[in-house]
Order: sequence, then C-alpha cells, then structure tokens
Amino acid sequence: MTIRKVLVCDDSATDITNIKGIVEDAGYEVVMANNGTEALSQAKAEKPDLIFLDILMPEMDGYETCRKLQEDKATKDIPVVFVTSKGQKADRLWAQMQGGQDLIAKPYTSDQIIAKLQEF
Repeated sequence: MTIRKVLVCDDSATDITNIKGIVEDAGYEVVMANNGTEALSQAKAEKPDLIFLDILMPEMDGYETCRKLQEDKATKDIPVVFVTSKGQKADRLWAQMQGGQDLIAKPYTSDQIIAKLQEF
C-alpha cells in the first residue's frame, strides 16, 4: 500500500500542527480532525491511507473512534496508528484489541512519525 493521504485526529491544536508539519514535510497530504466524530466523517469523505489518532479526547475517545472505523465497511481497511500519552504496555495491547495497527507514545519524534508512514 502506498500512503498518499493521512488523517490526523487530536483535540490538541499543538499536536495536530506538529504532526501535520512532519507529515507534510515528508511529502504527504494531510486531512485534520479535532475529535472522534470529525475523524469518522473525514475518514469516510476523504478516504485517507492512514490515520494518526489520539486516544484521550472529549465526547468520543480514540478507542471508540477506532472501533467505529473498523465496523464501517467504507473505513475498515484504513490502518490506525494511535499517537497518545498513554504509552504503557497495557495501553498498547488495548489499542491493538480495538483495531489499531500500532501506538506511538507522546512525546514523539518526527523520525517516529515518518518511520510509521514508511511501514505501510
């Protein structure tokens, strides 16, 4: 699979700006969402090749968002990588159980984000 378009979802404007800059500087198109509901809508409308998703968000957390993405035939094949402050072993396991491909713990480096883009 070739990654061209990436959806970045985080309720932190700082994190969205940082990840967006890293991904765009690496030559990818970026679509943004500020919460889980927006992420579901953007995923259906924009059909990104990969989603970077925060876990701790108001209204709908990243786990629920990921489950809903997996349940929808239009979005179930989009890989989800959690980017979160929840980086414990149990968090990684739970993220995988929700359908996530991987988890990058905050604070992240640009190298970690780019490496993950190149894996897919």
